[in-house]
Amino acid sequence: MFVLQVNGESRSVDVPADMPLLWVLRDIVGLTGTKFGCGIAQCGACTVHLDGQAVRSCVLPVGSVGTKAITTIEAVGKTPSGQKIQEAWLDVDVVQCGYCQSGQIMSAAALIARTPNPTDADIDAAMAGNLCRCATYVRIRAAIKQAATGKAEVLQTIAAGAA
Repeated sequence: MFVLQVNGESRSVDVPADMPLLWVLRDIVGLTGTKFGCGIAQCGACTVHLDGQAVRSCVLPVGSVGTKAITTIEAVGKTPSGQKIQEAWLDVDVVQCGYCQSGQIMSAAALIARTPNPTDADIDAAMAGNLCRCATYVRIRAAIKQAATGKAEVLQTIAAGAA
C-alpha cells in the first residue's frame, strides 16, 4: 500500500512497488491525461512532475516515489509555469494530433519553472526526448518563448529564422 500525493490530494493505492507510476496514475487513480508512448522513457509522452522535476512515469516504479509531490497534466495549469505554458500553447496553436502534448507541456512547464527566461540551448536540453510525430517543434519552441517573454510575436521571428 502506498500513499501518493497526486495533484495536491492524498491517494492510497494497493499496487506492487515495481508497478510503473504511469499505470498507477492511469489505471488505478483514473488520470488518463498522461499518455503511454514507448514504455522505455524515450518519447516523453508519459512525462509528469515529481517535486517539480519532469520525469518519465513509464519507467518510474511507484515504490520509488515516496512522499514526493506528483503533478500531472490535469493539474499543471494550477502552477504559474504550467498556466503560462498552457496559455502559450493555445495562443501559438501548437497542437495537431495532440498525443504527445501532455508530455511536451509537462517538460516545458518544468523548464519555465526552473529557468524563467530559457535560451535556445536550455529549450533544446529540456525538450530533448519529447518526440512529436506531427513535427510541431517550431511552434513548441515559439510557445515556450512566448510563455517566458509574454511576447506573442515570437512565432513569426522563429518561423522566419527556420525558412
